[in-house]
Amino acid sequence: MALENTHYGAAAIEKMLSGGPKKIFFAGIGGISMCSLARVSQLRGHTVSGYDRTQSDITRQLTEGGITVYYEGEPSHIDGCDMLVYTVAIPQDNPEYAAAKSAGIPCISRADYLGYLMSGYGCRIGVSGMHGKSTTTSMLEKLFSDAGRDPTVSCGARMVSQNSAHKIGGEEYFIFEACEYMDSFLDFYPTIAIILNIEMDHVDYFHSMEQIHTSFHKFLERTGPDGIALVNCADDDVMRAAAGYEGRLVTFGVEEPDADYCADSITFEKGCARFTIRHHGDILCSAALQVPGAHAVCDALAASAAAHLCGISGEEIALALEKFQGLGRRMEPCGKAKCGAAVYSDYAHHPTEIAASLTAAEQMGFRRIFCVFQPHTYSRTSRLFDDFAAALSGIIKGEIILAPIYSAREVNTYGVSAERLSDTIVKNGVSCRFIAQFEDIADYLNAHGCAEDMFLIMGAGDIIKVIPHL
Repeated sequence: MALENTHYGAAAIEKMLSGGPKKIFFAGIGGISMCSLARVSQLRGHTVSGYDRTQSDITRQLTEGGITVYYEGEPSHIDGCDMLVYTVAIPQDNPEYAAAKSAGIPCISRADYLGYLMSGYGCRIGVSGMHGKSTTTSMLEKLFSDAGRDPTVSCGARMVSQNSAHKIGGEEYFIFEACEYMDSFLDFYPTIAIILNIEMDHVDYFHSMEQIHTSFHKFLERTGPDGIALVNCADDDVMRAAAGYEGRLVTFGVEEPDADYCADSITFEKGCARFTIRHHGDILCSAALQVPGAHAVCDALAASAAAHLCGISGEEIALALEKFQGLGRRMEPCGKAKCGAAVYSDYAHHPTEIAASLTAAEQMGFRRIFCVFQPHTYSRTSRLFDDFAAALSGIIKGEIILAPIYSAREVNTYGVSAERLSDTIVKNGVSCRFIAQFEDIADYLNAHGCAEDMFLIMGAGDIIKVIPHL
């Protein structure tokens, strides 16, 4: 079971850290977001160390930057610490966390601490929604950086432009991914709150759409009456969440002429979109993307609207979008397999994302697509089972290979399995097979693929470990 978020708030955490530099320990420091919090804390003069269960490029970079990282949990690691910051993904019996609680050392959740860090910035742009948060956050980084605004950015994936999930910039603009899981985003302080889309997800925490609507509405209200809610008017659930918002409501929508910001005249070349962005009906700019997929148009529109609201011109928006090269594990090219097939990695782990990624892949001109998918969590796979089967059955020219379900923080009390999902997809008339071992998946792909094919390695777990075997 995941740990819960704390809700001390920025003022209380500021008080805890008053009186000069402190010694802060990060439990789960190798996480894509935790590492950025550690770096910002170090730059603010604090002594930083942390624990993570496995060595990675992230932890190696932290070590090279003067931050001590441990790979074995020991209570002694928090000796002399003034605060412990943790990700809710760590277990309750994590040795450092348990020792800090026992010693009365303040323990702050990642989201609560991130809210504190961002509170000192003048303009704070939070990107929320079930899908597209990382892409939109990364696009915003490109738009603001190329316009000379020098933003500080906390993203949920590696940004190609920075080769990192974070950017340490100036103190005026803070751009961040606002995750809804466990209501983490209710500890943040956006001045512009973006909602890209809303649907059922994180079913181990959210039990109804009403609960989700309430959470997203509370996120919008975090801006205060002087803030801006930038919302996708093409999504009915988004508009339900925005109902009654007391600040300034600004809308965006693909092919939505009544929206404040609209994208239309959309065409595609090898899966990448060209389109016009309009503001109140007038042309703001013409945009061309290098990243594939119709869903990228909505992400680009949201990022462009936020940038324009902050004074970035249409010309600057168009130039930056054309240079945007994507981010890690979002239809990311990873080279060639032994058989010559092009290998791509994608983070899609929800039926809507899977359908969008497969559609984008099939527009890219390959002869066949071999999609290797690893379902993520038993609860999500069970609750959305039929939706997963339908999304994966939508492949037109290719084959689905399923790996075992990635358990993450869960145990299988649902009776669900990747084998059962495979059987359902086969019954839908689509070529699909279950293969349990990553090495065997790679052997199968190289035996059946060729230079005209795409190998799409998809999922939010550790399925990318297939790629070295290819």
